[in-house]
Amino acid sequence: MTHAELLRLLMPAPYDLTGERLAAELDAEARVLDAAQGWAGLLLTEADPRTTAAFLPDWERVTGLPDTCLGAGQSFAERRGQVVQRITAQGGATPAYFVQLAARMGYTVTVTEFEVHTCEDSCEAAVLDDIWRLAWQVNSTLETIRDFTTEDDAEMPLRVWGNARLECGLIRYAPAHGVLIFSYT
Repeated sequence: MTHAELLRLLMPAPYDLTGERLAAELDAEARVLDAAQGWAGLLLTEADPRTTAAFLPDWERVTGLPDTCLGAGQSFAERRGQVVQRITAQGGATPAYFVQLAARMGYTVTVTEFEVHTCEDSCEAAVLDDIWRLAWQVNSTLETIRDFTTEDDAEMPLRVWGNARLECGLIRYAPAHGVLIFSYT
């Protein structure tokens, strides 16, 4: 049933519902209710950062985005993913967390942890002291390429190269006592 029909049913019995003026008023009120219902449906979609489109700039403002580490050249899907990541992030100080963090930024990495040298190690093993326990080596490809997709807006370049986003993003979340070393092959 339409809003116009519902409004007509709400009218008390003595009114003549066939009059032009009353019909025009009820139709006008019904259009306002239809518009309000449409906006309510849109708000349900926009209230969820995973499905937002029109309110993405508002979500970015609330979550402190755009991130200076990510710079220009982010697709719409990447921007929305960053909002979701900021809201749902729990953090961590493990190599696995940093591999996942890099993956959310669009990079494939591995993390190497260093072991302190002992007298039981082979002669070829690196001689590392206790301070190396605080260092992790992030291994990635020399140039990471991200391609334009159908979810991107018209201002997104067709391809973006580089690993600057990776370094900036991981350093931001690195443990305060740790050091990240980046190795590219």
